[in-house]
Amino acid sequence: MSEKMTMDTILDRAREYLEGEEDEKFRKEVEELVSRNDEAELTDRFYTELEFGTGGLRGVIGGGFNRMNPLVVGRATEGLARYVEQHGVAVNGELRAVIAYDSRRFSDTFALQAALVLAAHGIKTYLFSGLRPTPELSFAVRHLGATVGIVVTASHNPPQYNGYKVYWADGSQIVAPHDTGIITEVRNVTGTPKRISRESALEQGLLEYIDSEVDEAFVAMVKRQSVRPGLLKERGKELKVVYTPLHGTGAMLVERVLGDLGITVISVPEQREPDGEFPTVDFPNPEEAGALKMALELGRAQNADIVMGNDPDADRLGIAVPDGGEFRLVTGNQHGVLLADYIFGGKKETGTLPDRPVFVKTIVTTEMQRKVAEHYGAEVYDVLTGFKHIATVIRELENNPGTGTYVAGGEESYGFLIGTDVRDKDAISATMITAEMALYHLSQGKSVMDRLRELYEQFGYYEEIQVSRYFRGARGKSIMNDLMAELRAHPPREIGAVPVVTVKDYKDGTTRALSTGHAEHDINLPSSNVLQFILADETVVSARPSGTEPKIKFYASVNGAAGVPLATTVPEVQERLARVKEWIDARIAQAEA
Repeated sequence: MSEKMTMDTILDRAREYLEGEEDEKFRKEVEELVSRNDEAELTDRFYTELEFGTGGLRGVIGGGFNRMNPLVVGRATEGLARYVEQHGVAVNGELRAVIAYDSRRFSDTFALQAALVLAAHGIKTYLFSGLRPTPELSFAVRHLGATVGIVVTASHNPPQYNGYKVYWADGSQIVAPHDTGIITEVRNVTGTPKRISRESALEQGLLEYIDSEVDEAFVAMVKRQSVRPGLLKERGKELKVVYTPLHGTGAMLVERVLGDLGITVISVPEQREPDGEFPTVDFPNPEEAGALKMALELGRAQNADIVMGNDPDADRLGIAVPDGGEFRLVTGNQHGVLLADYIFGGKKETGTLPDRPVFVKTIVTTEMQRKVAEHYGAEVYDVLTGFKHIATVIRELENNPGTGTYVAGGEESYGFLIGTDVRDKDAISATMITAEMALYHLSQGKSVMDRLRELYEQFGYYEEIQVSRYFRGARGKSIMNDLMAELRAHPPREIGAVPVVTVKDYKDGTTRALSTGHAEHDINLPSSNVLQFILADETVVSARPSGTEPKIKFYASVNGAAGVPLATTVPEVQERLARVKEWIDARIAQAEA
């Protein structure tokens, strides 16, 4: 096809978009690009369509089929509605949906667009009247007996992004067969989606705004996760928390829950109000140290006992705690260790631990969490990255009585789930239980870091790193694919001067002993393009490429022996970890050469 014809096609796509887009702001964007013949920008917006994947949509906000806008959201919802009509389970003869949205640009616009498309299909839709966090959406799906849920958010992405995540009737993000079924329906949508007016939807009872009735039930649920409710009642006022919602949805519920429990909450004033521009941070992500900078400054000024921060949709939680006169950031792996210790240990002490308690973690999360949970009698499940896989374990346990009871779980990327009323990351409950944990350790005359050091001495010191690399340019994807193919075909015999003993390949479900080449098909998880190398010293190195962009993540976890003083084992572990990182960097450089 000639270059001119290619641009003609792009312009045809732009005109098609303009015919279907009813929002004046987004229409004007594209009209101006067409009027000045901005080939580069038009091409980027129309050479492809924003892909609806297994989790939904995520992209840059703007006019065009390769952007997040009302028409693209409407088409996605049209496909979802068709799938729900065919496969959704009705409650009392009624198909129901719930929609929530966060503080990002146009989140309320996209949420209403989705609601009116669902209503046009006769699906009763509950729409939150104001912004709400992702965990409350997951809870609301179950609480209201809905068939499907939608949350409009791009989580911790930069401000130019927005997204759209889909949940099924159990409150979990969609999994097979619904994920591929919905994707197929969305891809078949063309033209303008069916939609009715807001007034008509309200008159017909197909749109209903919700707020406090779900909030009250959600807050009550969060409080039920308390391990030692008596401690909060008696001594909650002794804990001082500095908190930031990073301009997102968390403040209302976190301040409400902790305040009701008597805990003093001081929110960072510059970051308390919702603002989709996230003006005080480079990235609204509590995994990034810079995102908590203002909270740490306020924590020092207020002499706080703990600093906590949520991402904009309040499904991730980052914390920092006092240690030696300064605040120390706690990693997601460390936080999960502390929560496993507090929840399982506390429930065992108070007699509230169920028979066959279950803890779930992801395959790239520290093995120290396994050791701690098993110490208290828990069965530990490993799953692929993503909370829909943790929700799958919960569903299977519930469908098979007597096989175990889910208590808690999480992943290294600052996501935690306590209890089963929510089926996704729940930073509201995690914030409450983390505050309670900090108060408990203070009541025992120790700090959170004191307890972590005790756990290190008991189970061995663990330290983890993550190395992420984006391969740019036209060859980016092939570089990433070639790197994985080489690691799979010729796995390293040693990493950082330590022999590799075992290779786990989650793509074909095998565990192979390098010394003999013998492979067992013993990984009972969905196929995933992940390789894991287990070293002779128990070091674990994982390689996990992105499925949607030319980016790869390496994870490494190194540990020392239990019972060894930290002054001895920490430098030794860090030296080994540095050698592992050198190997990872060298393999990436070799792939790029």
